Amino acid sequence: MVVSSTNPHNKEIAIRRRIASIFNKREDDFPSLKEYNDYLEEVEDMTFNLIEGIDVSLIEEKIAAYQEENAEQIMINRARKAEELAAALAASKGQPAQTDNDVSTANQNSQAGFGAVPQGQYAPTFAGGQPRPTSMAPQPIPLGGGDMLGIAGDDEESKSLRAERGARAGGWSIEISRKRALEEAFGSIWIC
Repeated sequence: MVVSSTNPHNKEIAIRRRIASIFNKREDDFPSLKEYNDYLEEVEDMTFNLIEGIDVSLIEEKIAAYQEENAEQIMINRARKAEELAAALAASKGQPAQTDNDVSTANQNSQAGFGAVPQGQYAPTFAGGQPRPTSMAPQPIPLGGGDMLGIAGDDEESKSLRAERGARAGGWSIEISRKRALEEAFGSIWIC
């Protein structure tokens, strides 16, 4: 697929979206973190080369071969992502996930007119322009399922693993904390 665009930023976005929809494996699809990181590095190398126009025909052949070999896994991962997005959207609205019948009913209700505001949503006021609540709806639960608030039923091991991964993603490590503590402790010692 050749992306022709006058804006290089749009070209990069289109290429990244295309590659992400094909190479959509997750960390739990691999036996080790090293293999997952190698996979991500290879995907990023191909993406960069496509963006820069380096060996495009060779990379397109690799992509086609990968799609052919992993078609079933690609479709499963796309479906899993769509289900997770639907569940996250429903959770952010404080509603259970919708079925096809619920979606068609919601679409009919949304076409009811200007004054129709769904339960728990904000409607504009006419004096001052500030939104006002139309009901006393409960506060939305965070997309993570509310486990930070102790709402979710996850066990302690998965909570600590999630917290550790989040800390690492933010750049924190125990070694940095130890080094800083030692530097601060020894930095306050005065030698005369």
